[in-house]
Amino acid sequence: MRRRRVLRVFLLTPIMVRTTAVPGGEGERMDGLQGDGWRKLVAPGTGVTDSTAPLERSDVEWRALLSPEAYHVLREEGTERAFTSPLNGEHRAGVYACAGCGLALFTSEMKYDSGTGWPSFFDCIHGHLATKRDFKLILPRTEYHCVRCGGHQGHVFDDGPPPTGRRWCNNGVALRFVPLG
Repeated sequence: MRRRRVLRVFLLTPIMVRTTAVPGGEGERMDGLQGDGWRKLVAPGTGVTDSTAPLERSDVEWRALLSPEAYHVLREEGTERAFTSPLNGEHRAGVYACAGCGLALFTSEMKYDSGTGWPSFFDCIHGHLATKRDFKLILPRTEYHCVRCGGHQGHVFDDGPPPTGRRWCNNGVALRFVPLG
């Protein structure tokens, strides 16, 4: 019975629903963070970028740049073990950027504890992630990648908290946290 319910949720629920900004409300604050508002969280010289211009590197360059774990996740669409990322316990203000290219993907204000064992966010910085359908576990899922380098980040689900109802479930090894200031 539970399996049927899960299947129904995956197949019948729209994946990407944009919240509407209410003047002075949560939606307006989120629009600021999704747009350019996140930039105030990052000091110059931290290696975080907002450039979505495609970044191409050879496999040899990626292997030299990334740890074996990060390479497996970002370049081979792997998944790290649950509850192994130090980012699960990260609670400081700042920005979460792609570990492959430094593109800002999430802010600390978008993060929440989903209890799943992976860093989770209820929204992302719009225009910085691209999605595609994934059938690796037979059931369809929505996988997402960094738009700049194509690095695999994780999967997005429709079981997150308000205001979006989404859970961007990210591999911690695919992210780099840059604290405020």
